Amino acid sequence: MKRVVFFLLVAIPVVVLLCVAALNPPKAAAVPSYARQTGLACSGCHYAPPELNPAGRRFKLLGYVDRADETKTVKADGGKKRAALDLLASLPLSVMLETSFTATKSPVPNVATNPTPPPAYTVTPTQNGNFQFPQDISLFLAGAWTSNIGSFLQVTYETQGDHFSMDNTDIRYANKTKLGGKELVYGLDLNNNPTLDDLWNSTPAWGSPWIASNSAPTPNATPIINGALAQDVAGFGGYAMWNSHLYLDLSVYRSEHVGGPQPNPGTGFGYNIHGVAPYWRVAWQQLSAKTQYEIGTYGMHMRSTPNQIVGANGVTGPEDEYTDYAFDTQIDRTLFRTDVLSFRGTYIRENSDLLSSYLVQSAAGFGPHHLNTVMANAEYHIGNKYTGTFGWFDTTGTSDITLYPPNVPVSGNYNGNPSGAGYIANISFWPWQNLQLAAQYTGYTRFNGAQNNYDGAGRNASSNNTIYLDARIFF
Repeated sequence: MKRVVFFLLVAIPVVVLLCVAALNPPKAAAVPSYARQTGLACSGCHYAPPELNPAGRRFKLLGYVDRADETKTVKADGGKKRAALDLLASLPLSVMLETSFTATKSPVPNVATNPTPPPAYTVTPTQNGNFQFPQDISLFLAGAWTSNIGSFLQVTYETQGDHFSMDNTDIRYANKTKLGGKELVYGLDLNNNPTLDDLWNSTPAWGSPWIASNSAPTPNATPIINGALAQDVAGFGGYAMWNSHLYLDLSVYRSEHVGGPQPNPGTGFGYNIHGVAPYWRVAWQQLSAKTQYEIGTYGMHMRSTPNQIVGANGVTGPEDEYTDYAFDTQIDRTLFRTDVLSFRGTYIRENSDLLSSYLVQSAAGFGPHHLNTVMANAEYHIGNKYTGTFGWFDTTGTSDITLYPPNVPVSGNYNGNPSGAGYIANISFWPWQNLQLAAQYTGYTRFNGAQNNYDGAGRNASSNNTIYLDARIFF
């Protein structure tokens, strides 16, 4: 009872005053194959999935491998009686089924473009209260492959696309040695989403919100490092953690365009990486019995030729150029033995020069552009069953009526302004560790540049306020 009273009287006001959640695509949480591999419940590595505790961060750092001396391998059987059974026992496979309900304050109409100049739009009504069963189904190959190699590999079926596609994928090699008499963990990493390989929940790929509707409108301006390249790139890099304090990561990315033709022609894609796009990460963490904190920086630089590819014999000419740099922090404090209060925040600055979009595509205005994005949230966990989160997000940047066209129903931007701001409140309940029930409310104080009539067609920012109910089961 004391913990509940503390949660209601102290944690919620602190949360309201200090934090918020970022707008990102939905993410997978803990998967049972890890639990089967380690012999631990999901709470052994998570405060609440997907938020990692110190043990979970170390498990990921070590390549998703634990109990290396007991990693199962498929052995030859001359009698051919057990081989298939051994393979099944060793396969780190899990499944997630997600179903959801989405309702916005005002129904979201269907908007079709009339190609006859001048541009015109046909707007038809749709039902509000969108129920999806399922919203998606994910298959995971998640766990140890060998004593030094493991994976988080996700393939997802989405109702809207009606097909399976690659989702977040992270494959790691890890090992340990000594440097200056202190432990040095080092490894190699393959992934398809910048920041996916990070250990903390303050960076975009694994940041809040932990769930999200796939049918409610969201603001259309976002830095490239904040999900714009997710599942559209392939990256390779190396990382190291020294003395459980200093973490370094350096990777390079190339455009992959899953679902597009190969070799990659580049046409039809808004980002085509020229050469490689480097990603960097530096973080310092400090651990004590009750408090863990992290402070760090990360960023990415990318040159791109939208809707065209640059290669040895490809086109040459102007390019779009993006530089994102960011700062983040996370603090986790244990209270009442099993409760945890967490604070997370990140600031992202994107500087861009959209010369190709301006000269070749006529899709942006001339001159430098920038975006400033702030995302923060606070969360209180009552044991491992109840979680309350409150977050705030704010994006501002350079106005450009070509890049962010106004007078487009629902998705238009007032005077070409990319700004958006609001809050997210979430309550999650885990009656069992493989079942999550959640309710989430997203409120907008500014959407695509304005509070009222932001699209030039009469829609207000608050029209997109969203109630989202979600259920996930893992097995």
